[in-house]
Amino acid sequence: MSTLNDKDAARQAAFAARKAAFRTGLDAAAQGALREALAPYAGRVLSGFMPIRTEIDPVPVMAGWDGPVCVPVIVGKARPLDFHRWTPGCAMVLGPFGARVPAEAEVLTPEVLIVPLLAFDARGFRLGYGGGFYDRTLERLRASRATVAIGYAFGAQEVAEVPIEPTDQRLDMIVTEAGVTHFD
Repeated sequence: MSTLNDKDAARQAAFAARKAAFRTGLDAAAQGALREALAPYAGRVLSGFMPIRTEIDPVPVMAGWDGPVCVPVIVGKARPLDFHRWTPGCAMVLGPFGARVPAEAEVLTPEVLIVPLLAFDARGFRLGYGGGFYDRTLERLRASRATVAIGYAFGAQEVAEVPIEPTDQRLDMIVTEAGVTHFD
């Protein structure tokens, strides 16, 4: 079990590593690996995300998805995320934390989620921004049906061990510019 200080220190280091990786221009290779990872789920409702700061960009993959696409919307502190339909070129507005969200709020329930992160480890755990939004959301979605969570990041964001808590949800796989890693 981790302490808040462990996670805060890990987040600071992860921000720096991601910022350095962001400058490398490895998005295209990672997008190819993401397409490969998503291929078995064609047609299912996919949640992507609108990248902020130095996050890796999934939007080109989302734009070519063969099925409905949605993006996460924060509806309140300590609550699971909602997901609103996204299409290329749809009207967007600024949401919490600076992420763009669709102006029209057509709610969808994703079966496959591309999950942003600050860091990940070989066990399949991720370090997020600290709000617990994805952990609550994955717990809720997985309670009602099979849900696939795909962490999407630069390889440089891997750490030896992410500090975890009992409420942290594991990823099913991680996708980086180096390829796809599945977790059992």
